[in-house]
Order: sequence, then structure tokens, then C-alpha cells
Amino acid sequence: MKLHDVVALMEAIPEQGLRPGQVGTIIDIYEPGVFEVEFADTSGQTYASVTLRAKQLLPLYQEPLATRRSA
Repeated sequence: MKLHDVVALMEAIPEQGLRPGQVGTIIDIYEPGVFEVEFADTSGQTYASVTLRAKQLLPLYQEPLATRRSA
């Protein structure tokens, strides 16, 4: 995962009011596998910013995988 990737939360974080499936954006990388993720509503208002580990996140993709050409 890299900066500005869109991710989904894999587990609840009740103290932040977050539940599995909520979508956020990686806004900082502290060390390999440790990210600051911002969660915002549809109007762009941030409602949580949390430090999370890669195992807590599911990367989301909006484009198809590159197709491999056979030689």
C-alpha cells in the first residue's frame, strides 16, 4: 500500500466510531506496514484519522488488473 491509496477497514475500532467496511485514504506512512488513514464523509469532512497496520486494511481498486500478454 502507498500514499493516497483508498482502503477499507477490516475490523471495528469502536473508540473512533469506526466499523468494518468503512472507506478511508492513506495520508501518511510511518514505517513499512504502518499508515495514517483518514476517514471522511461524502462532503469531504474528516470524521476520523487513525494510525493502522496493513493487516487492518483492505486495499481497494477502481481499475482492472493489467492483462498479461502471452508471447
